[in-house]
Amino acid sequence: MDINDSIESPMMLKVGFNKLLKHYEKLAKSNDDFLSAKAKRVLKSAESYPELRDGFSDMQILKDREHEISVILQDSFAPVLTTNEIKTASVPFHNLIFNSSERFKNIINIAGEDFELNIKNMPDDDRYIIACTIILNFCYGYNLNFKRPFYYEIPDANGILRYYKILYNADFCEIIPTEKAKKITKEDYDELLDNFENVALWKEKFPPNSYIFKGFVISNIFDVTEDQSISNIKSSLIGDEKRKEEGFMDSFHDIFRSLLGINDIKVGFSIYNEEEDVFERVYGVGMHSYLLGETEVRQCSDSLCHWSYNRLLKEKKYFSVSDVDRDFDISKGKSPHIANLKKQGIKSAIFAPIANDDELMGIIEIVSSTPQMLNSINANKLIDVMPFIVSAVERSKNDEENLIEAIIQKECTSIHPSVHWRFAKEAKNFIKDEMEGKEASFKKIGFDNVYPLYGQIDIKGSSQARNKATKGDLTLQLTAVKNILEKASVLETLPIYEQFIYQIDTYQRGLDENFQVDSEQQISSFFEQDMEPLLKHLSSVDSLKYEIQEYYDSIDGKVNILYKYRKDYDDTISKINVEMASLLDKKQVEAQQMYPHYFERFKTDGVEHNMYIGESITKEDSFNLIYLYNLRLWQLQVMCEMENSYYQMRSDFPVSLDVASMILVFSQPLSISFRMDEKQFDVDGTYNARYEIVKKRVDKAYIKGTTERITQKGKITIVYSQKQDEQEYLRYVKFLQSKNYLDNDIEILELQDLQAVTGLKAIRVSVLYHKNEDDKAFYTYDDLIKEIRS
Repeated sequence: MDINDSIESPMMLKVGFNKLLKHYEKLAKSNDDFLSAKAKRVLKSAESYPELRDGFSDMQILKDREHEISVILQDSFAPVLTTNEIKTASVPFHNLIFNSSERFKNIINIAGEDFELNIKNMPDDDRYIIACTIILNFCYGYNLNFKRPFYYEIPDANGILRYYKILYNADFCEIIPTEKAKKITKEDYDELLDNFENVALWKEKFPPNSYIFKGFVISNIFDVTEDQSISNIKSSLIGDEKRKEEGFMDSFHDIFRSLLGINDIKVGFSIYNEEEDVFERVYGVGMHSYLLGETEVRQCSDSLCHWSYNRLLKEKKYFSVSDVDRDFDISKGKSPHIANLKKQGIKSAIFAPIANDDELMGIIEIVSSTPQMLNSINANKLIDVMPFIVSAVERSKNDEENLIEAIIQKECTSIHPSVHWRFAKEAKNFIKDEMEGKEASFKKIGFDNVYPLYGQIDIKGSSQARNKATKGDLTLQLTAVKNILEKASVLETLPIYEQFIYQIDTYQRGLDENFQVDSEQQISSFFEQDMEPLLKHLSSVDSLKYEIQEYYDSIDGKVNILYKYRKDYDDTISKINVEMASLLDKKQVEAQQMYPHYFERFKTDGVEHNMYIGESITKEDSFNLIYLYNLRLWQLQVMCEMENSYYQMRSDFPVSLDVASMILVFSQPLSISFRMDEKQFDVDGTYNARYEIVKKRVDKAYIKGTTERITQKGKITIVYSQKQDEQEYLRYVKFLQSKNYLDNDIEILELQDLQAVTGLKAIRVSVLYHKNEDDKAFYTYDDLIKEIRS
C-alpha cells in the first residue's frame, strides 16, 4: 500500500533518511571516538538498503526495515527519555506514524481500540494550501509564516478529553520540484497572498503531485490540557450566540472536567442581587444552581452559614467543601448550604465568587458526587479561569442592562427606529455643546410634509360590558353580606341588622333598575365603613365563622373587593389588546421592509395606531406617493386580518365582546413634532390640529340624520373627506373583495357634523371571516357567529 493513496497534495510523500544519514556521515569523522563509532554503526545499518536514503512510499518497507529505521532514529528517540517524552516520527499532513516514544504509545493504548488519531484543527482544504506555503518557503525562499498551533484531542483512562500540542521538527526534510511543477513568479506569489481560501487557484499554481517530499518530521508533543481548557473557557464565554445553544452547558462541563482532570463534576451558577441580598437562578438551557436547589430565589443569609456568607460576599474568596457528609454531621444539619448539597446527593463542592473590584455578580458552583474529589487544593486551578468568567458575566450584565433599556424604550416611549437617526443627531449635538462649554439644550424634533394614517380596532360596548361586570360583582357581594346579616338577626334580634338588610335591598334594586356612575362608589363605601367593622365583630360568633370566612375568601386581596366578573372583563380586554397589538407589531415588520415610516400604537379599549410616511422621515431622496398608496392598502388588508384573528380567538376569552374597525384618511401632508413632556409625536399648526380633532371624535360619530354609529361590528369603516380618497379606497376595497377579504355590501355614508369639522363621509363594508386559519370557506359576521355557536 502506498502512503499517497487517498490523499490529494501538491507533494508526493516519500519516507527517507538522507539528511539524517548525512549528519551521521559528519559525526563519523568526529575526533570523539564514541560519537564516531556510533555514527558508523548507524551508517552501516543503512548501507545495504539504498531506499532508506532515496526515499520510499511503500508502507511494506516500513515493516520490512523496522529494525534499521529504529537504529537510525535511536538518538532522536533516546531510550532513557522514552517513557517521559511524547514524540513521534511521521510524514507531514498524514496520520502515518512509523516510530514513537513509549509514552505516546501508552496514551494511544489508553484511548482505546476505537480511537482514531487526527489533527484537530486541520481541514482538508487547509491541508493542501498549507503544503503549498511550505513549498513556497523551501523552494522559492518566500518567508511565509503560517505556523498555526496544531492539536490532538485524546481521551484519558477516565474518559476526560486531554489536549496535546504538536511542534514539528522539519530539519530532516527535502522538497524537490518535478517536471509537473510550475515556476512560481512574483506575480503568482502576490496573487496567492490575497487568496488563501481559493483552493482552485492554489491547485492551479501547485498541481497535485508536482513536488516530491523526501524525509520525515519529528513531532514533539506536549500535554497542554490546562492551557487549552482555559482558552476554551475564554472562547465559550466570548461568543454570545454560543451561550444560547442547547449544548453550551454540556461543553462547559467538559471543559471544566479537562481543566480539573475530574470526570465526575457538574457546574452551576447563581446570580447575586445586591439590592435584595438574594441569590437568583440563571435562566437558560441546561443552567442549574446547586446553592438554590429547586428554589428560584433565596436570601443569601438563608443559603449560607455565617462563615461562608462572609467568605463569599464580604471577602469575595472561594471555599471548598471536600466532604459534605462529614460537614453535615459536624454542623448537625444546621449549615444551609451543606444541608442543601446533601439533599441533592452532592459529596464535595467548590464555590467561587464571580466578582470584580466593584461588586459581586454571582457564584460559580462546581460539584461532585464523590467525596474529597473537589477540595481546596484543586480549587486553586480556578484562579486562572476566573478573570474570563468575570469578564463574560460583566459583559452579560451590561448586555442585559442595555436590553432592559431597549425594552423600556420600546414599550414605554415612542422613539421608533425610523426616526431614531434624528434623535441620535440631536443627542450628538447636545453632547458637543456640553463639551464645548455651551448651554446645551435638546432641540425640537419635527418632520414636515408627512402623510398620516390612522386606524383602530375598537371594542364595542366596552362601557356597558364593564358596567354589567361591576353590577354582577356588587350583586354577589351584597347577597353574601345579606345572608350573613339574616343569620345574625336570628341569633340576636337587633333593629340595626334589619336596617342594613333594607339598605342592601335598596342598593340591589338600584343596580337592577338604574345603575349610576356613582353607584359603585356608594356601595364600596357601604362595605368599607359599615360592613367591615360589623363582620369583624360577628366573626367571633361560632355559627357565623364559616359564612364570614367564605365571604372573605371571595374577596380579592389586591383590590379588596369581590372581583369575579370584573376580572373576567379586565382579563378579556387585556388579552384582546395583547393579541391585537402583537399581530399588528408582527405585520409592521413586513411594512417597514417595503418602505420605512414612523409607526406607533396605543392600547385602550382596543388598539389604535398612527403612521406617518414621507421624505423627511426616511432621510433619503426616495419617497414617492406610490409608497403612501401601498401603505394605505397594506393598512386596510391588515385591519381585515386583525378582525379575522380576533374572531378566531374570541371563544378563548372569558367574556364575549365584539370589535369594530375604522380607518381615517387624511389626504394632505402635515407636520409633526415630538412633545418631550408626553414622549410622543403630535401634529403642528392650527390646520393640522383638525386631524387630531377628527381622530378623537370620529368613532363616536353618527350617520347623518340617524342615531346609528358609523362604526359597526363585523364591518370596516373608512372615513374621508375628499372625492379622490373615496375613489382610491373603492379601488382597494374591490381588490380585497377579489381576494375574499371583504364582502360586496359597500355603503357610502355621510357623517353628522362634528365640532368644527364638516363634510366627512365614509365607506363601510363587511369583513369576510374564516373559522380558523385552515378554513377555506368565507363567512359574514352573522354567519360566523352562528357557526361558532352551533
